[in-house]
Amino acid sequence: MLKQVVAALILWFFTYISLSVQATPQSMQDGAQSSVDRDISQVDDSPLTQLGSEYHNGIELLQNRFRIDYEVKEITMIFFREFGSAPIVLVRPDGSKLFQSRADEENIFWFDSSTYDMISIKNPTPGPWQAVGQITPESRVMVISDLALNADALPKIIFSGEILKQTAYLTNDGVPIDYTAFRDVVELTISLASTNNPNYNNFGAKTEIIAFFEDNGKGMDERPLDGIFTGQFNLAIADGEWIPTFTVTTPMFSREHVDPNIMLLANPIKVNVELSDSANGHHKLTVDAMREHVDMSTLLIDGKVRFPNGDIQNFSITDMSANIREYLIVNYDYGVYRVKLTAYGNTIQGREFILDVPEYTFLSEEPEPVAAAVDPSEIMSETEQIEDEQKALSEQAMLEDEKNMSTSTLVSLIAGINLFLLIVGGGLIWWLTLDKKSNLKFKRKYKAPEDENSTDKKMGLFAKLFKRKPKVTIVE
Repeated sequence: MLKQVVAALILWFFTYISLSVQATPQSMQDGAQSSVDRDISQVDDSPLTQLGSEYHNGIELLQNRFRIDYEVKEITMIFFREFGSAPIVLVRPDGSKLFQSRADEENIFWFDSSTYDMISIKNPTPGPWQAVGQITPESRVMVISDLALNADALPKIIFSGEILKQTAYLTNDGVPIDYTAFRDVVELTISLASTNNPNYNNFGAKTEIIAFFEDNGKGMDERPLDGIFTGQFNLAIADGEWIPTFTVTTPMFSREHVDPNIMLLANPIKVNVELSDSANGHHKLTVDAMREHVDMSTLLIDGKVRFPNGDIQNFSITDMSANIREYLIVNYDYGVYRVKLTAYGNTIQGREFILDVPEYTFLSEEPEPVAAAVDPSEIMSETEQIEDEQKALSEQAMLEDEKNMSTSTLVSLIAGINLFLLIVGGGLIWWLTLDKKSNLKFKRKYKAPEDENSTDKKMGLFAKLFKRKPKVTIVE
């Protein structure tokens, strides 16, 4: 009996322990769930933003939930999501959903790109909202109310061709925006508009965008993604009076800030050259400045020369004095020389500047030969000498004519004699070769019969000439 009681107690003890171990995780899970519910309810109960009071640009999402206060009449939100993902879906406090494809039906302005959604809603429903989509973990809801670009004003006087560095930062309702992803949403520019003053060279000029602000660590921007935007621009525009305008542009709206008028002066650097007369000499390049605006003692020159054959030579002038800067260029070849300069210095007021000087060109021509001065007496003697030479040439020409005449006479005489001999010889040969000669006395001639055995029936010319002729008896 005792043994049965002890066994029952041991079985009950192990059963109790087993049930306790199983119940503990469930109770802990229930406690954690209740804690989360309390946190969510606490977040839902407290407004995340209230326009007109303390303002926060980046509100971290809690399970992609956020709350819109009842005082908000219009809200513009930006949600950053993974690249190439679909637009998010908004869930109102009553559970109804807002889709990007049906934004026009809901009277909502919705702009979507490959990395973010920008949504503007008028009279949004107060209460807890939720965003559903592939929102980046570090994403924050940005409620935009008063976006502004804060930058230092441009100098009152600047130069045409000057390279300026300008920094600026963005604020939202007066609070600086430190969210780096926001730089892909806005575009920051500076433009100059002409005052159309007929007394200046920029009269009637169109508006020029002179700089884009970047926060990418390139160019003159010191650090990437630090919230400080840097604009670098080259003022290669007409000099005159301009109105600077700072512009912040988003897909939904733009903000502009107009600064006081500025004066853009002509490039103050003056370049000239003294050409060399010698083929192996040097051209002297001189560089001066408008001294009423530039401190000449601070002027540094960095440049390059392109010779007519295409060769390039770099040079620098670091003379820190008030004198005109000079540089000697070898007269390497005849043709067009091109000089490109960059000037560094200070204005009279002490402001440092960098200037891109327009290209300067000059032409080196090969000199023409110059006739030396001649004394009048030498001219007279030269004239007399020319006359004597002409007289001698005339006499020589007459002698040559006489010589030519005598030669032609001799040639004609020789030709006549040769012709006479040819005629006489030809007549003699003809007479000797004639078989029957004319009887001048008109007497009848008797020709001896030919020898039938004679072998000279057919004789040649020379045989006939030297043949002995037979005697012929003339019968009267």
